[in-house]
Amino acid sequence: MADRIGHGIEIRRLYKIFGDRAVDLVDAVKGGMSKSALMEQHSHVLGLKDINISMPGGCIQVIMGLSGSGKSTLIRHINRLIDPTVGEVLVDGVNVVKMNKADLMQFRRHQTAMVFQKFALLPHRTVLDNTVYGLEVQGVSRKRQVENAMLWIERVGLSGFQNRYPNQLSGGMQQRVGLARALTNDAPILLMDEAFSALDPLIRADMQTVLLGLQKEIKKTIVFITHDLDEALRLGERIAILRDGEVIQQGTSQEIVLKPADEYIARFVKEVNRGRVLQVGAVMDPLASTTVPPRIRVSVRITLEETAKMLAQSGEDSLAVIDDDGRMVGVVDIRQIVKAMAPPEPTIVGDLRVTEPTPDLHRRYTYVPEHSQQRVL
Repeated sequence: MADRIGHGIEIRRLYKIFGDRAVDLVDAVKGGMSKSALMEQHSHVLGLKDINISMPGGCIQVIMGLSGSGKSTLIRHINRLIDPTVGEVLVDGVNVVKMNKADLMQFRRHQTAMVFQKFALLPHRTVLDNTVYGLEVQGVSRKRQVENAMLWIERVGLSGFQNRYPNQLSGGMQQRVGLARALTNDAPILLMDEAFSALDPLIRADMQTVLLGLQKEIKKTIVFITHDLDEALRLGERIAILRDGEVIQQGTSQEIVLKPADEYIARFVKEVNRGRVLQVGAVMDPLASTTVPPRIRVSVRITLEETAKMLAQSGEDSLAVIDDDGRMVGVVDIRQIVKAMAPPEPTIVGDLRVTEPTPDLHRRYTYVPEHSQQRVL
């Protein structure tokens, strides 16, 4: 079983402009030139703008955004399939941007593995021979190739299929081969670009479960690209949301749902099943010294939906909440749970009311003074 804990990744002040004069135009973008202005005035495309993301080692970092947001461009900077215009990509403290050709080749072969949306399997190779491909390139002995590959073929649920060809497998099974191939490579960083988006919903959910189950054991640094919020919230220990090449919010799933940075993100999270996403630790009352703790305890990581069921079954008015070390840290009751599970009301800050976002999802507020006139900011 692979035991290489994933490396931490730091992306600092990263810009990517596509075009012949990209370097010359960085200062203009830093000075505020928009993506549309860059295209209209200079025929250059702004791919990424001032990206700063810290990805802890051994965690799943989700990069989420709609088509054209820059998420796939960003993930390809980590293994330098795309070079930045300016900026740094640090993996375990080493700047990938400054690697020479030989070092970069070794980095790609030994430090990263990639799972693609369209599977990217070699059609003339069996499941086994697809799975060993990375080790084969590394020059590992055939005996070790097969031993490692068969271990992961079994772990992803493909025992007995090692001699089949890709065209003999379903889409979900093909993606399991892609995952087994990446894991067989035993790289500490796993890059997954829309890896499950081509799958049917039920198969997709199954693959998410497989990935989460494996991650508990392997502790890779997984960078997972998706356009689907439900997938992001289920998989991501940390989430960064991109729009037009910029990070507009990053944090935990709890922070994204409870405190959306603006109405663009609020619109994303509006229809989320909050009971299945939010954890009790996000809504509990801290345990005070005078609090008489309830007799039934629940983990700080349990969802609100699961907590509500436990309350209903126990007949208790409240539950004690414990952290990962078993210490009591809070108390929660059904009132807090029901309130947190309900969709949020429009946010009011002073006399500023956040209204429904406009079609282009730009910020829109209505200011209501004491007199009858209104003005839109």
